[in-house]
Amino acid sequence: MFGWLVKRQINAFEKMYNYDMTYARVLLDADPAAFRKFAKVMGIARYRKDVPQDVWTAAKLVGAMAEDCGPCTQLVTTMSEHAGVPPRVLQAILERDFEAMPEDVALGFRFAEAALAHDPEADGLREQVVARWGKRGLVSLSFALTAARLFPTLKYALGEGKTCSRVTVGGKSLAVARHQVA
Repeated sequence: MFGWLVKRQINAFEKMYNYDMTYARVLLDADPAAFRKFAKVMGIARYRKDVPQDVWTAAKLVGAMAEDCGPCTQLVTTMSEHAGVPPRVLQAILERDFEAMPEDVALGFRFAEAALAHDPEADGLREQVVARWGKRGLVSLSFALTAARLFPTLKYALGEGKTCSRVTVGGKSLAVARHQVA
């Protein structure tokens, strides 16, 4: 019964976001208990308190782009569009165009990138994040960054990762400007 219900949810997710969830089926078929443990991560992936959606999206996309330049980055982009993030903001994030990003979004992006790189600049950016959105805002951005990296890493480890592809935002196809992170 559990497997049947989960497979229906996976199918619905795939349809809603035009996203291949084969990796989730592989996990479920290998061990339903492992899938249940994996599903608990969704709480971390969805946690967003005290920080605007577009800023949270910037941190999430930094994490996704560090691990993937294809389907996972597209999924975060599509989900962000559904959540109301304007295509021009998503395009600026994907192209690493800081001048086109709103100031808050650029802060979230720079913080996430510096944190991933273990760059000492992260300390000052972290202070700005806490000053602007508080400790829960910092946790929100940290969870977004961390969770966004988990999914593509798991997909590639299970053999379900795909090569780089262009990402579509607001009907426009873009190449992702990946920043190599240590």
